[in-house]
Amino acid sequence: MKRRIVPLLLAVLLFGLQAVGTTASADQRRLRPRRTVVVVHRGFPILRAPRLVVVRPLLHPFLVAPRLFLPVVFWGGIVATAAMARPLVIWEDGETLSADEDWTEFSLNCANTGSRLWLEIVSGRARFDWAEVTFANGEAQVVDMKEFVRDPGFYPLLDFANGRAVDHVRVVAKSETPESRVVLKMEK
Repeated sequence: MKRRIVPLLLAVLLFGLQAVGTTASADQRRLRPRRTVVVVHRGFPILRAPRLVVVRPLLHPFLVAPRLFLPVVFWGGIVATAAMARPLVIWEDGETLSADEDWTEFSLNCANTGSRLWLEIVSGRARFDWAEVTFANGEAQVVDMKEFVRDPGFYPLLDFANGRAVDHVRVVAKSETPESRVVLKMEK
């Protein structure tokens, strides 16, 4: 009887120590985000050295991967004088950036067709490196944002004259204030 209890107690003790160790490492990961070099596909049109970024996890996998990069577009970062009308928005998604994370890569699934993409800074100040818009046919349009720092407001990102089906948008940005809320919107 005693021979059976000793291995059982050892197993319970080891399992308890493993559970405590797992909790501590999870807390450490939350306090110090893991940084990695941003990954770009072959043909990516911006040739400067890739940044060290914190990569935010995807909520849903992408349906389309970039297969052909269109020529790079340079972003003017000019604020729109009037906010866009709410009924024209067919898709929006956003991220809250933290200054503690520094440069952050985040991706937003879209899976919609529209005529214009907008970037809204809801709160805080944000600095942008680039955005990669991947269309449903595999073409990707990279917008070079040249580290522009922007205050709250609406900024046009891309126009599609006849409308385009967008699969997802990847952005590399960082907050210049303790926290910034960045939202991408698609107009009908």
